[in-house]
This record gives sequence, structure tokens and C-alpha cells, in this order.
Amino acid sequence: QVQAVESGGGLVQAGGSLRLSCTVSGMPFHVLNMGWFRQRPGKEREGVSCITGLGDTTYYSDSVKGRFTISRDNTKNTLNLEMNNLKPEDTAMYYCSAVTMSTLSCREVNSWGQGTQVTVSS
Repeated sequence: QVQAVESGGGLVQAGGSLRLSCTVSGMPFHVLNMGWFRQRPGKEREGVSCITGLGDTTYYSDSVKGRFTISRDNTKNTLNLEMNNLKPEDTAMYYCSAVTMSTLSCREVNSWGQGTQVTVSS
């Protein structure tokens, strides 16, 4: 049974930073392309950033490019998202997911966790 636990969310002022983490268990983590998705109130879930199993290719949505950095530690089965210069429009529930991806796109395939809430105040 695959499980994912997201953490690191919280309340931060605009311009601040947060670091999200997701730990996955139940299957070989290094074979999974992984990504972060978010769902804002009243909006569809959207892809934020994705990374291949080996970490050699990444994808960023235009809305976070230059502000967010995705990384992974396959020795710890952990996916990370460093978020800087946060904006109120980044407020959302953030989820980690298995994905299919390229440098130009990222599509969610499966998600197992409950998400972590990020709230950015103006």
C-alpha cells in the first residue's frame, strides 16, 4: 500500500518562504516521477512543479518559475518544494503526486496524501 505524507505548510506573510516535504512509502521511490500540485478554493487542481525519478529534469509552471525550487532525496524517499517570495495567490492545499512529465508539461497520475495547507497573507 502506497502512502504519502505532506508537511511543511503554514501561514506566512507575502514575500516569505516555506519548505514543503513529502515522504512516500510502499513502493520504490526512485522510479517515480513526482510533482507538487495545488488546489485553490473554487479552482481545479493545477501542476506547480515536477521532477523525474533521477532528478535530472524539472518542470515549473509559469506562475512559480523563479520562485519555487523542487528537489528530491531518493535515499530518504522524500520530495521537497522550496517556496520563496510567496504571494497571496499561492494560497492553496498542496499535494505531492506521481506524474508523467516533460520540461514543458506535467500530468498527475496518482496521489496518496492528504495535502498540506499553505496560506499567504497580504
